Amino acid sequence: MNETDEQELIDIAILDNIIEAQLVESILNEQNIPHFIRSFHDTAYDGLFQVQMGWGKLCAPLSYKQEIIEILNDVRSHNHDI
Repeated sequence: MNETDEQELIDIAILDNIIEAQLVESILNEQNIPHFIRSFHDTAYDGLFQVQMGWGKLCAPLSYKQEIIEILNDVRSHNHDI
């Protein structure tokens, strides 16, 4: 385990949908940015929390927050262009 793995993960952003989550995850993996994506889907409540809270959340070390926000904003701006 390296120093980056030992950093505490914080909530960075709420993701809007699975497509956005998959695209952002792909970019973060490509750039070797440590992260964790958690869906708010719960089979017991059939996705009720996703309607209220968004699709899921993106967590990462604080030191990557600004870089991830820029990536997410870029992904979102390109989605609106389509």
